[in-house]
Amino acid sequence: MSKLIRFPLLFVLAMSFLNVEAQDPQFTQFYANPLYLNPAFAGTAKCARICLNYRNQWPNLSGTYVTTAASYDQHFDALAGGIGFQAYTDDQAKGTLRTTAFSVIYSYQAVINREFSLKFGIQATAFQKSLDRSKLNFGDMIDARRGFVWNTSEAIPSQRKQNADFSAGMLGYSKNYFFGFAAHHITQPDEGLLGVSKLPVKFTGHAGAIIPLEKGNESYLSPNILFQSQQRFQQLNLGLYYVKGAFVAGLWYRNQDAVIALVGVQNQFFKFGYSYDVTVSKLSGNTAGSHEVSLQIQFECKPKKKKFRTISCPSF
Repeated sequence: MSKLIRFPLLFVLAMSFLNVEAQDPQFTQFYANPLYLNPAFAGTAKCARICLNYRNQWPNLSGTYVTTAASYDQHFDALAGGIGFQAYTDDQAKGTLRTTAFSVIYSYQAVINREFSLKFGIQATAFQKSLDRSKLNFGDMIDARRGFVWNTSEAIPSQRKQNADFSAGMLGYSKNYFFGFAAHHITQPDEGLLGVSKLPVKFTGHAGAIIPLEKGNESYLSPNILFQSQQRFQQLNLGLYYVKGAFVAGLWYRNQDAVIALVGVQNQFFKFGYSYDVTVSKLSGNTAGSHEVSLQIQFECKPKKKKFRTISCPSF
């Protein structure tokens, strides 16, 4: 009885702490969390910007995933680029496994000509992965009558692991189109709590366009594509945004996984969005989808001394 119970528990534990095919937490509202998507976005709004993000993935499952992020970025003429700061936490299985990270970002802007600009970003991150060992149960802890009462003889993972991480990215953009590329975890840091577990490099490519429907861009469509690859994991996202004044609506399809609906409101200083992922994979009907909320606050700043081109891309 003990061996039968212990095996699946150890298998799950091994998958959680030894599997080298770990994947990053993700956000559906990619452009509402721009520094997480690509470090080259730091400073693209010119003035100071704060972004707050909350994601609750698969709330119907007992071990839900909750991810929160906060970032600040601003352009500085003296540095010829932007500075950004970002923090996020990823909570798995109701606090059993938690990842906390803090990043510092610098991006350099190069104006190629009157129509086109490039930005290059670098990111340094310090992260900690922590485990609440009090929530781990093993088969040899079970008493037939009293339940989990014995101490286990199994190897217990470390309670926490800290390490440094480095990423880079680039953006190219004009008034009506944009594209970018980012490479996260370039040094493949070890995040293992039980043995060595390298965090694989994550590659991200994204592109989009602005198609005006009215003069002055008061109304426009924005088709987008985003592709991510991390070891054997690959994901293709196809989306379309419709913007009419302060109203934003979006629809994304994530390859064989989810259909995503988004609504948002925005003005010059405030942007709020809500999205819902409808699961279409084999988990459909069991997860209750995924909910995500974003808030962006855009501050005013002093009149610019020289020409600065902000990027025209979706807000969510």
